[in-house]
Amino acid sequence: MSTMNPEISLYKEAPLSEPERQYYFMEKAKILIQELVQKAGRPLTFCVTTFGCQMNARDSEKLCGILKNIGYIEQEDEEKADFVIYNTCTVRENANQRVYGRLGQLGKAKKKNPYMIIGLCGCMMQEAEVVEKIKKSYRFVDLIFGTHNIYKFAELIVSRLESQRMIIDIWKDTDKIVEDLPVERKYPFKSGVNIMFGCNNFCSYCIVPYVRGRERSRDPRAIIREIEKLAQDGVVEIMLLGQNVNSYGKTLDEPMSFAQLLQEVEKVDGIERIRFMTSHPKDLSDELIEVMARSEKICRHLHLPVQSGSSRILKKMNRRYTKEQYLALVEKIRKAVPDISLTTDIIVGFPGETEEDFLETMDVVKRVRYDSAFTFIYSKRTGTPAAVMEDQVPPDVIKNRFDRLLKEVQHISSEVCAIHQGTTQTVLVESVNDHEPGMVTGRLSNNLLVHFPGDEKLIGTLVNVYLDECKGFYYIGTRV
Repeated sequence: MSTMNPEISLYKEAPLSEPERQYYFMEKAKILIQELVQKAGRPLTFCVTTFGCQMNARDSEKLCGILKNIGYIEQEDEEKADFVIYNTCTVRENANQRVYGRLGQLGKAKKKNPYMIIGLCGCMMQEAEVVEKIKKSYRFVDLIFGTHNIYKFAELIVSRLESQRMIIDIWKDTDKIVEDLPVERKYPFKSGVNIMFGCNNFCSYCIVPYVRGRERSRDPRAIIREIEKLAQDGVVEIMLLGQNVNSYGKTLDEPMSFAQLLQEVEKVDGIERIRFMTSHPKDLSDELIEVMARSEKICRHLHLPVQSGSSRILKKMNRRYTKEQYLALVEKIRKAVPDISLTTDIIVGFPGETEEDFLETMDVVKRVRYDSAFTFIYSKRTGTPAAVMEDQVPPDVIKNRFDRLLKEVQHISSEVCAIHQGTTQTVLVESVNDHEPGMVTGRLSNNLLVHFPGDEKLIGTLVNVYLDECKGFYYIGTRV
C-alpha cells in the first residue's frame, strides 16, 4: 500500500507543470496497458459507475476520457470490466452502504479476473474513516483518491501498474484547477461545464464543504474557451455547474459575477440553450434576474432549493434567509420571468422540526406552486453540526409528514405542468423513447419532457412540438 504526497514527484523525468505532466503519464499508461492487452490476448475494458450529483457526473466524463485515451474500451457490465471505478457520493449515509454492498460483489468478480483493477474516488473517499474501512475490509481495492486530485488519474494508474500495490492519494483541500484534460461526454449534443468547485456555505446538515473543499472559481476565459470548443463539436446546450453558482467569481483575481459570466456565455455561437445549477437563494442577485429576463438562450427553469419553509428551522440549517425573504425572491423572479419553471429541494424531519414548522413548509409549497420538488427525509450525516443536535424527530412522525408533503407536491405539479398543454414549444430531442417504438423524447426549456413521433435522426436537434396532452409530469406531442 502506498500513500502519495502531492508535493513529491515519483518520476524525475515527468514534467512538473500541469496538464503536461498528466499527458506524460497518459503516454506511459498507454505502453503499460498495451503490454497487458498482449498478455491477455484481448482488449481491456472499463466501467465507470457514478453516484450522486451532476458534479460527479461531469467528473466521471473526465475519468472516461482518460481511460479511453490510455487504451481501455467502455463496457457497461462492471463485473465483466477490467477496470472498474466508483465515483462516490456521501451526501447521505445510505449512499456509503450502497458502495460497500457493490464492492463485495466486485471482490468476487476480481478473483476470476487477474487483469481487474478497482478504483474508488469522489466525496466518500474524503472521509478518513471510510478509507480506513476499505484498507481493512476491502484489501482488493487498487486505487483510492478523492475530489481534489481527480486530474491526477493517469498518474495514479501508472503508480498502481508499476507498484502492484494499493495506491491511496487523498488531499484535504486544494486551490488547484487543472484545465484541458481529455473528457468523454455522455451526450454529443449537450454537456456540463464546471464553473467552480467547493462550497463556503456550511449548511448544518451538509457534508459537501468538508469533502469538496472551499469555493474556487475557474478563470472565465478558460470556461468560455471550453464552451467554444464544445459548440464547435456540435453541443447546443450546456449546464453550468457549481455547488452554488450564484457566488461564482468571488475568488478570482479580477472578480466577475455569475450574471456577467452568463452574458459572456450567451455570446458563444452555436450554443442555443444555457442551464445552471445549483442556485443558493441568499446569493441570487437582481442582476442575475435581469439577465435571465432578457436572455433568449437561458432556459426558463430555475432550481431554487428552499429546504424548509420555517424561518426558525432555516436558521438552524444555517441557510441565511427567512421564509419571507425566500417568498419575496420568488415573487421578484416570477414578475421578471413570468414563464419561469421553479423546482426545489425540501428536507423533512430536520432536528427540532415541529408540526408548526412543517406546516410552514407546506405553506411555501402551496404559495410557490413548484413544477416539481425533490423531497428528502432528513438523513443524519456524521461530521455535520446537525448530526449532534438535540430533538431528533421520531421516524414515524417524519414518515407521516413526508407522505403529506409528497402528496401535495405531486398534486400541485400535475396542475402546474399542464398549463402548457395546447401550445407549441421548442424541444431539444434527447433520445429514442425506450417504451414506445416510433417515438422520441425531448426536453422543453422548462425542463419537462415530451414524447412525440420521430426517429433517431432527430437526436440533438431543436424542433417545434405541439403539446397535445399533459400526462402529469410529461407531455405527448406532435412535431410541427
